[in-house]
Amino acid sequence: MWMYLGLLAALFLGLHNLCKKHAVKENEVFPVLLGTLLSGFILLLPFAIISYNSPQYAKEVGFYITHISFKTHGFIIIKSIIMTLSWILAYQALKHLPITIVTPIRSAGPFFTFIGAILIYHESPNLWQWIGFFFIIFSVLLYSRIGKKEGIIFKRNKWIFAIIGATFLGASSGLYDKFLIQSLQLTPQTLQFWFCFYTILILLVILSFTWFPYMEKIKLFKWRWSIPAVGILLQTADYFYFKALQDPEALIMLLSAIKRSQILISVVAGGLIFKEKNKRKKLIPLLGIMLGVALILYS
Repeated sequence: MWMYLGLLAALFLGLHNLCKKHAVKENEVFPVLLGTLLSGFILLLPFAIISYNSPQYAKEVGFYITHISFKTHGFIIIKSIIMTLSWILAYQALKHLPITIVTPIRSAGPFFTFIGAILIYHESPNLWQWIGFFFIIFSVLLYSRIGKKEGIIFKRNKWIFAIIGATFLGASSGLYDKFLIQSLQLTPQTLQFWFCFYTILILLVILSFTWFPYMEKIKLFKWRWSIPAVGILLQTADYFYFKALQDPEALIMLLSAIKRSQILISVVAGGLIFKEKNKRKKLIPLLGIMLGVALILYS
């Protein structure tokens, strides 16, 4: 069952990536990120209100936000810091790079998760899983060669390093999620609500120095329908992902790889919608990544 939940998360993440590209295109990154998080928080806020006023009803419908200790709040704040840094780097990279380059690089996230799952959680991969992950990494390297034809030199482009850093931090957060969900036994909606709350606070502090004091930057910001769409789609994807992690049999290394199937939507639909270059050539490494994911599922 957890694999199907992972595929649902991948579906909503793919749609989320398309909306995110539209939201940040020729726009101010930090307020876009804040707007998406506020939208997600507003989506979750009714559950928090119902949990406070009618806890029994919230438990019956399965969206009860539990009371947690100060120590647990601290663990969630750590996740908020990690993901804030990851999102800042990812949004900046997405603003300056084609989505058909950014998304496949982020698909290398399962490799970092794969290593962490072995070292931290002692998950044991088999031969087919090894082959699958190497297919994914090799395919990402092929994308770097295609990127050069679009004037994107991977070794000299700072936005490439930004998306690599975002990918590493995102993978670290994925490993941390297993600890939060399985060890601390947080429910998906509880983790999502407080994670949104603390991430918004962190972003407000950052924007108070980098955006709010500058009227010229405020005037450059453009509100778009895709901003709240990003927040809603992300929270929906995270809910299915965290529900999958609740299963004691769920392997974070495989779940992370399954989520990468989102690139089918991002690369194919994104290439058509945003009219990006070399779409046909990008299908070759795309197939390599999909083959890697398929091998992991097969194993």
